[in-house]
Amino acid sequence: MTSGAAAGRPETRTGGSGRWCLLAAVVSGLAVVLPPLYGLARRYVVVEAAQFAVFAMVVPALVVLGNPLGLSGRALAASDLEPRWAERLAASRRRHPEPVRAALSLGLFMCAVVAWRTPAAVDAIEKTPWLVVAEALSLVTLGASLWSELAESGPLSPRGRHPLRAVMAAVAMWTVWTVSYLAGFSNPSWYPAFHHLAGRGLSAAADQQFATGVLWLVAALTFMPVVFWNLLAWLRSEDSREIDLCGSIVGREQTS
Repeated sequence: MTSGAAAGRPETRTGGSGRWCLLAAVVSGLAVVLPPLYGLARRYVVVEAAQFAVFAMVVPALVVLGNPLGLSGRALAASDLEPRWAERLAASRRRHPEPVRAALSLGLFMCAVVAWRTPAAVDAIEKTPWLVVAEALSLVTLGASLWSELAESGPLSPRGRHPLRAVMAAVAMWTVWTVSYLAGFSNPSWYPAFHHLAGRGLSAAADQQFATGVLWLVAALTFMPVVFWNLLAWLRSEDSREIDLCGSIVGREQTS
């Protein structure tokens, strides 16, 4: 059955690709909290940084792009149940398209990134393994909230326009880069809880520098496509607006 709200629903991408994204999110999230990666994350900063990158960037992006609300809405519609909760959420976002609300999700994500990459937080996770659950929950939740403002996901549409989305993605990427840069190029050991033996395995400096490289790479791969795609979409919309304006001016001149 089709209601008026459903008829006005923005077109979304659901189906096999969305399910694969959600499956990849689950697999990648489990991989970094199970052996052998979990044990290595307690010994090497580079593996712990990869774990952080999965929680903060990979899983949230895959979840939002996997379109869980759209897939669940389809399942409910197939069973003759109206997915009203998803429609109410989407309608609420359309009624409140203020950029401030979109920027708030970015601010919370930035705070979480900085907080969990401080030496105190990383050392606490290494000494108290259950804290990784709190890290994962907070980063995935806030990361998904940010990504819902960067990309279409089911009935949910980003509140900001294309230029704002590009700026938000760039700022998120720069935040990860800045925090990882401080750790990678600090002279003393940035994370003293990770012990490195001279002549065996990675040195403390090399471990931190590799960790910086991992975070830079993952941040670039996740956020940079969003920046360029939204800039291109904005330029296309500006070009079409100019064409429409020129057409309307020519039409007036011809009728006058």
